[in-house]
Amino acid sequence: KRNKFESLPKVSFMTSYMKSLQYLDMSNNLLSHDGAAVQCQWAESLTELDLSSNQLTDAVFECLPVNIAKLDLQNNQITNVPTGMAELQALKELNLASNRLADLPGCGGFRSLELLNIELNSILTPSADFFQSCPRVKELQAGHNPFKCSCELQDFVRLERRSGGKLAGWPAAYVCEYPEGLRGTQLKDFHLTELACNTVLLLVTALLLTLVLVAVVAFLCLYLDVPWYVRMTWQWTQTKRRARHQRPEEQETVLQFHAFISYSERDSLWVKNELIPNLEKGEGCIRLCQHERNFIPGKSIVENIVNCIEKSYKSIFVLSPNFVQSEWCHYELYFAHHKLFSENSNSLILILLEPIAPHMIPARYHKLKALMAKRTYLEWPKERAKHALFWANLRAAI
Repeated sequence: KRNKFESLPKVSFMTSYMKSLQYLDMSNNLLSHDGAAVQCQWAESLTELDLSSNQLTDAVFECLPVNIAKLDLQNNQITNVPTGMAELQALKELNLASNRLADLPGCGGFRSLELLNIELNSILTPSADFFQSCPRVKELQAGHNPFKCSCELQDFVRLERRSGGKLAGWPAAYVCEYPEGLRGTQLKDFHLTELACNTVLLLVTALLLTLVLVAVVAFLCLYLDVPWYVRMTWQWTQTKRRARHQRPEEQETVLQFHAFISYSERDSLWVKNELIPNLEKGEGCIRLCQHERNFIPGKSIVENIVNCIEKSYKSIFVLSPNFVQSEWCHYELYFAHHKLFSENSNSLILILLEPIAPHMIPARYHKLKALMAKRTYLEWPKERAKHALFWANLRAAI
């Protein structure tokens, strides 16, 4: 050792005539082997060889004594143990510390290997199948490597538990280097859930959660009738957009009516025979907007509803079981409710023509439920003697 030997094949030829040579220390030299066609020829009696602290690369495994039992290749420039090298059936101890290996070597060429030292290499995530390919290994020294704490490393940690103490230096020598947030964490304290590491399980779980979420959203959409509200909002925005593109003379926003009446067609007799005559007659007559006589032909129903509500000071809703069964009535209530909040006005007047049981109001009519719960409404009295007071209150509300 500590000389200036350079050629490993030449050293092998020098030993070929030493019939009794068993141990050779060639450490701290300048030995190298470029893997050329030069054949190595070692003494057959050589069983222990120290080639540490040289300049050897992966090609060294092509130039080793076939009967070697203990081999020290520490502190060289080995990056990989070739799989197609000559088998070293007698090798029991192999020292590959302080090299450039990125993974644990397999035991394809070392059937009798019992001790392996692979410390101070560049191993981030060692293979977890090492002990399966190396069943005779009794001790593995793999500490002081820059371990990357990830899902792949979980298998190696489990390997230690199954190995029965074969990892030398555990746990102090086995510390996470990457990622930055886990630097200094011992491998025994590093844990990830099965869900985080199993890609198939993660995908299946994500798919199931997505399906459940879609199902819940779909159920809520149907239960709360979200498509209906989306369609209604779309028609509202379309009407507003068309209104902005009208000619200036068509954009008259001055209030033209005292009140817009919204009612079910089944309640039209009461509206025509009672409501309209009583409000439009006498002094201080009230001008009412009724769809049958004030909707403009050629425009869509939604556009007419929006225009009438915006041109009316108040909106009167004639509530009854028939009202909650009419989709157009709910359109009118929706748009009037929108005006109520957008203009911060007090423009809604509710008339309860007939009692409405709460269970009769569909789930999508939550605005109607809220209005009936929070706002005072006028109830149509059955006794004729109370009618005059009802009309007076309604006129006062308008």
